Amino acid sequence: MDAAQAEALGADIGSAETLLVRQAKGALELGLYLAPDVFRTLAAAPDGALGPFCQLAEGVSHFLYLSRSAELARPVSLLELEAQAEVDKFALLSLRAWSGGRGRWAALLHSRLFDDTELRPGLSPTERRRYGEANRLARAFCARLLPFCAARRLEALLDALRYAYRLGAAAKFQHFAGA
Repeated sequence: MDAAQAEALGADIGSAETLLVRQAKGALELGLYLAPDVFRTLAAAPDGALGPFCQLAEGVSHFLYLSRSAELARPVSLLELEAQAEVDKFALLSLRAWSGGRGRWAALLHSRLFDDTELRPGLSPTERRRYGEANRLARAFCARLLPFCAARRLEALLDALRYAYRLGAAAKFQHFAGA
């Protein structure tokens, strides 16, 4: 949705990405707002725009995961949304680099996404804990995907991603953590 639509629904259009959710009359209504800067930066530097690509991927991940959970009449937590979005970012960037990737590209990507991070200033303690836990869970799961990338085993990577995506919250958290 564009800025005017998002603002009319109460979104913070100062944010790069906002998922709008409203439950009404037994239906779930969703909208995704992405700031114009995200698209401009991606268009200007598609291969060097990691931040905007991740913002886009995160917003789309939230939208799709929440839609799928609603379709299955399955509750979803903010932690589950965030952890899945972190995995989706790793998966999308890995697949994007798959054809040209050689050597340690997936390990470098893993480090960049999960180790070289800073949380936005101004987050509440609850938000900081949630984002930190989502990062920890996704980091552990994605580390187990690295051998598939190194061995160029695309089907195994996709199978592992599909399996994890379909799990409900408790099972997903255990699986991501490696329990």
